Amino acid sequence: MEVDRLRALLNEVAHGTVSVEEALARLRDLPFQNLQFARIDHHRALRKGFPEVVFCQGKTPEQVAEIVARLAERGRVLATRASEVHAHAVQARLPDAVYHPLARAITLGEPPPAPESPYGVVCAAGTADIPVAEEAVLTARMMGARVETLYDVGVAGIHRLLEHLPLLQGARGVVVVAGMEGALPSVVGGLVPCPVIAVPTSVGYGAHFGGLAPLLTMLNACAPGVVVVNIDNGFGAGYCLGLILRAAQ
Repeated sequence: MEVDRLRALLNEVAHGTVSVEEALARLRDLPFQNLQFARIDHHRALRKGFPEVVFCQGKTPEQVAEIVARLAERGRVLATRASEVHAHAVQARLPDAVYHPLARAITLGEPPPAPESPYGVVCAAGTADIPVAEEAVLTARMMGARVETLYDVGVAGIHRLLEHLPLLQGARGVVVVAGMEGALPSVVGGLVPCPVIAVPTSVGYGAHFGGLAPLLTMLNACAPGVVVVNIDNGFGAGYCLGLILRAAQ
């Protein structure tokens, strides 16, 4: 249950429009809900400010649809690493659910309105890195953040990045997604006064080792203020960006 819904419920109890017994019934599963194959953490929105996110990979379409349906009873839903099969199963139960094929994610419910400022930027070094970048963008936007995007601005043509230097330097946080050698986060880190969240991707040739090469490059970045998430973890980067922007409001 999200904070706004809980506050509204408590106000209804205070004004006598909802009985104490009815409120207790609504709150019965607040800590978590046991579905046997999953224990849904409904309390997470109160602890973290954002509901539990569903990781679809490895789950059956039926499991994903059931978890999303239970979460949707209490507010917004974000489900990541979702296939079209997962999306069809969810939409069969919840027609308003939206599938974002590029980000491989499912959303349900509208995010909070994003303020004009502060804002964040998500950069993708190459076009092949866009799916991971889009996962980061969608995650941060579902958290109510304003996010701008810069795609295909890798170090092979650094002038493409430098054209947007004012946008980057005005951001309160930047996510940089890169495969191959993974040099872009260090470059951006040397240009901006805000935290840079680096995301290595599994895009690259053989010696790239499925993302290990850019991961090590990013971990060894010489620019200060660069932190690194796991390979292809656009969700983790987007969530961190959302937290940074929330704290900056």
